[in-house]
Amino acid sequence: MNVLIVGSGGREHAIAYCVAKSPKADKVYCVPGNAGIAQIAECAPIGAMEFDKIVAFAKKKDIDLVIVGMDDPLVGGLVDALEAEGIRTFGPRKNAAILEGSKAFSKDLMKKYNIPTAAYENFTDPDKALDYLKTAKMPVVLKADGLALGKGVLICNTLEEAKEGVKTIMLDKKFGSAGNEMVIEEFMVGREVSVLSFVDGNTIKTMTSAQDHKRAGDGDTGLNTGGMGTFSPSPFYTKEVEDFCNKYIYQATVDAMKAEGRPFKGVIFFGLMLTEAGPKVLEYNARFGDPEAQVVLPRMKNDILEVVEACIDGTLDQVDLQFEDNAAVCVVLASDGYPVKYEKGIPIHGLEKFDDADGYYCFHAGTKENDGQIVTNGGRVLGITAKGKDLKEARANAYAATEWVEFANKYMRHDIGKAIDDAM
Repeated sequence: MNVLIVGSGGREHAIAYCVAKSPKADKVYCVPGNAGIAQIAECAPIGAMEFDKIVAFAKKKDIDLVIVGMDDPLVGGLVDALEAEGIRTFGPRKNAAILEGSKAFSKDLMKKYNIPTAAYENFTDPDKALDYLKTAKMPVVLKADGLALGKGVLICNTLEEAKEGVKTIMLDKKFGSAGNEMVIEEFMVGREVSVLSFVDGNTIKTMTSAQDHKRAGDGDTGLNTGGMGTFSPSPFYTKEVEDFCNKYIYQATVDAMKAEGRPFKGVIFFGLMLTEAGPKVLEYNARFGDPEAQVVLPRMKNDILEVVEACIDGTLDQVDLQFEDNAAVCVVLASDGYPVKYEKGIPIHGLEKFDDADGYYCFHAGTKENDGQIVTNGGRVLGITAKGKDLKEARANAYAATEWVEFANKYMRHDIGKAIDDAM
């Protein structure tokens, strides 16, 4: 079949890598793609939000299946636009992608269906938010309601910080229209774990667990980013935790969306906090995580296209989802200055070292080709992933592989996966 992937980051490169391996794939396309994806797929310079152009491209290239990787086009309704033209598409429709598109919606859904989450209130009036904060117990978490590239969350330790946060989100509109509504929730303490899952509207099959590192600096310091690295599986995601989540969170979320007339097909990403009172949902995403996909997908034994088609056809219950009994670690190589200000267009050297390195992967995020040379084109440039028999070996392999690649303003965290030492 001819497959089209929509997106341009490391997540889409990981998806494209798996699709290209499938015997079912004849030809792989990606819009807009990046320099790494272009080595295994035919890319076209069409933006992820240019729905009419994507539909026209899919028809022109006789696309049999579209996989939408990014959040913006999912929340904007790209799946609906493609399906309206009879094109099979993997991802939630607009009315289901609201699970990620509106934090207020997802919090209200969890409250209504008794899915464990932090206590919260939603606000559209900044003055009412400020009044509420006067009586709130600190610290609190402020979340812009809409999509904000993973950056619209502020942790405030004092009332002054919280007041400033309301100003940043709702008045200064730092995250644009995402801040028209805001969620104020209790600050939860515990380990964070990410669990990705395939969903066909009725059945849910969870993938192996992972843990992301959001802060820009070592020791979880600095600003929030789209993610500086990740590892899989999480040693903190025990059988006991999994059993609890199966009983109270995973299927409950799928059933709740169906009951609301918003059946969900695609990938649900569960951001969990393992608190003293048990696991609670921090957030939902309506797609593969980035960089979580870069450690989860390389460990998946199944043909990705068989799983994706089962989700579309409602036959996921017939799939035996399997993952390798090993570990993977991804270290993001970023442009120095990310996520604030950084230079682009810097030549990258050493990428060819990954060509024949089994168990090592270089997933491109912010790259492009310029006169035959691959150069930096974003804040997060590359995701260097390596597998190992366990987390310690995978981490050592991943950090060794970061030395294979050079570009002038290369920056990375040096403590990705440090938490696994605590679990040993």
